[in-house]
Amino acid sequence: MVDYREILRLHNLGYSQRVITSSVHSSRSTVKEVIDLANALKIEWPLDANVTNSDLELLLYPARAEKNSNRMPIDFPWIHRELAKKGVTMTLLWTEYCEQAYAAGKQPYMSTQFGDLYRKWARVSKATMRISRKPGETFEVDWAGATVDIHDSVTGEITPAYLFVGVLSCSSLVYAELCRDMKSENFILCHVHAYEYFGGVTRLVVPDNLKTGVTKNTRYETVIPRAYQEMADHYDTAIVPARPKAPDDKPNAEGSVKFATTWILAAIRNYHFLSFEEAYATVKEKLEALNNKSFKTRKGNRHTAYEEEERSFMHPLPPAPYELATWSTAKIHNDYMITDGLNRYSVPFDLIGETVDIRTTRDTVEVFFRGGRVASHVRLKKAQRDAVMVPGHMPEAHRRYLSYNKDAFLSWAESAGSSVSAVIRQFLEAGKEPEQGYKYCVSLMKAADRYGLARVDAACERALAFSSTPALRSILTILKNGQDKIPLNQAAEAPVPKNGTRHGITRGADAFRKGGANI
Repeated sequence: MVDYREILRLHNLGYSQRVITSSVHSSRSTVKEVIDLANALKIEWPLDANVTNSDLELLLYPARAEKNSNRMPIDFPWIHRELAKKGVTMTLLWTEYCEQAYAAGKQPYMSTQFGDLYRKWARVSKATMRISRKPGETFEVDWAGATVDIHDSVTGEITPAYLFVGVLSCSSLVYAELCRDMKSENFILCHVHAYEYFGGVTRLVVPDNLKTGVTKNTRYETVIPRAYQEMADHYDTAIVPARPKAPDDKPNAEGSVKFATTWILAAIRNYHFLSFEEAYATVKEKLEALNNKSFKTRKGNRHTAYEEEERSFMHPLPPAPYELATWSTAKIHNDYMITDGLNRYSVPFDLIGETVDIRTTRDTVEVFFRGGRVASHVRLKKAQRDAVMVPGHMPEAHRRYLSYNKDAFLSWAESAGSSVSAVIRQFLEAGKEPEQGYKYCVSLMKAADRYGLARVDAACERALAFSSTPALRSILTILKNGQDKIPLNQAAEAPVPKNGTRHGITRGADAFRKGGANI
C-alpha cells in the first residue's frame, strides 16, 4: 500500500516530489496525485496518530473501497461549506447528492456511509464539525464560579470581582470580562462588549438560568427580563435559555468556563491586586493569551479558527451600540412626577393614580403607559432642587400659575384698558416686591373672565375716580352691584325723607342714665 502519511509529511516539510518518490518508493504520478487530492480535500499534515493509511486511501479514493466502481464520489469540502448555511442538514445534502448521482448514472452511498465518510474527512482534515454547531449560530454565556480578590490598600478589605465568560460554539472563541458584581447592568454590558470583540452577532444567545438572564423558564413558558430582551432586539438575536439542570444545552460555555478558570483565574491566583482596574487589565491580557493558545489536536488557535471558519457567518453589528437601559415601575402621585433616584421628571397629569413603566438610560428618562411612550426627558447628571417640568404635562390652571410674572401682568393689563393698566401697576408697586401684588392681579384677571374686559375697565375707572389706590374689594363690589354700568357724570342721589330726622332712630336720655332700663 502507498504510504500516504509519509507523502503528506514530507510534502509538509517542503521536499520535492522527486525526493518524496525516492523515499516512499512510489511513482511520481502517484505522489503528485496524492498531493493534489489531499489539497482538494483540504487534508493537511500533521494528522492524528490514529489516522491510518487505510483511512487516507478511503478518503482519497473512496471508489476503491467498493466492489462497484460506479460509486458517485463525495465532494467533502462542498458538504462542509453547505452545512454552514442556515437550515441545511446532512439529510438534505445526502438527498441532493443522490439526485446528482442518479442524474450522472452512478450509484450513491447510503446515508450512513455518507455521514461516516464526511465525519472521518472532517476529523482528518481538522475541519470544524458543523453538524450540530454551525458558524455564527450560537453564543453561550455564563458566570465563572470562582472570583478574583481585590485588596484595599488602606483598610485591607477584600472585595470579590466576578468573571463573565462567553464562547462561540463553532470556533470556540472565548470572551471574558471582569465585573464588580453580577447584576443585570454588567451582564448585559458584557454581551455588548463581546459583540464588539467578535465584530459580529450570532443568531442565538444561550444563557444559563441565572436571574439576570431569565425571569421564568418552565416547560410552558419562558420569560426574559425586559432590559435583556431589549438588548437582544437591538442586535437582532434571539435568547434561548438552557433548560434547567441541563448543561448539555451549552457544553461549550461549560467547557470554556472551566478552561477560563484554569487559564485566567488560576493563572492569576498568586497576583495581589490593589485595584479593580489592575485586575481588569490583567484578565484582558490573559484572555488574549487563551485565544492565541494553539490547539492540541488541530491546526491553529481560537482566533484563527474564528477568522477562517466563523467570522463571515456572523450577523453584522448595528450602526450604533446598544445603550444600557434600566426598567422600573411607579405609581403617579398628585404631583404627576416620577424619579430616576436623583431628580424628578413630569408626566401628563391625567395619569395620576396610574402605574407606568420607566425606562432609564445614561442620557434619557422615558415613561411608558400601556406600551406607549407618554413622556421623554433628557436625564440630568446632577441633582437639582426643581423638577424637570414640561408645560404640556400640567393642568391649565397650573400652567397659568407658572406663567405669572410682572411683565405678563403688565402685558395683559395693556390689552385690557388704560384703567385696568393703572390698577395693575398700583397692585405691583404697592408692596416692597411685585410678588406681593400677584394675587390681586390674578383676582382681577379672573374677574375679567367672568364679567368681560370692558366692564372691568369701567369698574377700575370708577374706583380710580374716588381713590388713587383703589382696593380690589372696591372694584369687585362695583362689578357685583353693576355700578360700572352707570356713567360717572350721572351720579345717583339718595332720596331724603320729607318728615323726621335724617339721623334715623335715636335713643333718649333715659337709655344712657345709670340704672336705666335695658334696651
